[in-house]
Amino acid sequence: MYIQSKDWTARNDKMPGNSALRVFGTVTVAHPGIQPVLRVRAVQDKSFALALELNLQQIEGSVLQVVTDKPVRFELPGVHGFIPAVDIFHEGELITRITDVIVTH
Repeated sequence: MYIQSKDWTARNDKMPGNSALRVFGTVTVAHPGIQPVLRVRAVQDKSFALALELNLQQIEGSVLQVVTDKPVRFELPGVHGFIPAVDIFHEGELITRITDVIVTH
């Protein structure tokens, strides 16, 4: 399945009291009843990149069949070491690689 997405950002926030790795993006879905969700992928490669899986969940109820851009967000609390990239997969296929991970101290 082809997935359209855009505006991906990864931020490794190391500020005391608010430390977390945060990933944001926008996913185009077939209708507003589909919610994109990011999770840590079960299979990680041997690089230091973090692999995430994008899943599309159906929301119950009637919805208009209108192509819609939906924000998606992932947060991994805690202080994390060097993360050079974040790979995002959907159904086993790499859909994007974020190589500019912003680090804040």
